[in-house]
Amino acid sequence: MTVSKERKAELTAQFGNTPVDTGNPKVQVAILSERIKELTEHMKSHQKDFHTRRGLLMLVGRRRRLLSYIKKNDVFEYRALIKELGIRDNIQ
Repeated sequence: MTVSKERKAELTAQFGNTPVDTGNPKVQVAILSERIKELTEHMKSHQKDFHTRRGLLMLVGRRRRLLSYIKKNDVFEYRALIKELGIRDNIQ
């Protein structure tokens, strides 16, 4: 249920300033979004897996905090990121 090394490298190259810039909040949001998509697919077939549900909710909360940080610092960067990742804008 983890993102492969190749996929992480693609996301880092796409969203980071350099190909090894994994600390960038945009890269972290992209990787979290990928993990959230995988866990959401898992939850569709395993509705009673409450441990995974808790992990999924924790990932969603972490992504939300990172997105609010990005929005606070640069609104245009935030809007471009959520548009590219296909995330709804529900952060006040």
